[in-house]
Amino acid sequence: MDFCDECGGLLYPASNKELKCRRCGKIFSIENDEAHVMEEITIKKTMNHGPKSETYVVKEEFNTMPTVKAECPKCNNKLAYYWQVQTRAADEPSTSFFRCTVCGYTWREY
Repeated sequence: MDFCDECGGLLYPASNKELKCRRCGKIFSIENDEAHVMEEITIKKTMNHGPKSETYVVKEEFNTMPTVKAECPKCNNKLAYYWQVQTRAADEPSTSFFRCTVCGYTWREY
């Protein structure tokens, strides 16, 4: 395992003769470098996951979210859909999101 001399980022194989820094993008040649003794580098598959690749959209008319008694700050309705998301560090509590069942206003509680 090698690291970039510039930023300290992890180097990964860009081709059979080059290593590329994941952080700054600098490319290092390993042709004449005796410190990098490698038989062969093979890149089998590169996968890029974007935020939309794991997002499921549920149509509004088939809402399957659970409901809870919570007062909407906008219309004072007493029922809201809710969900929780881990928006901060793992040792912090998750953030609760609420959406009014009448007006659709969304708010959160930490």
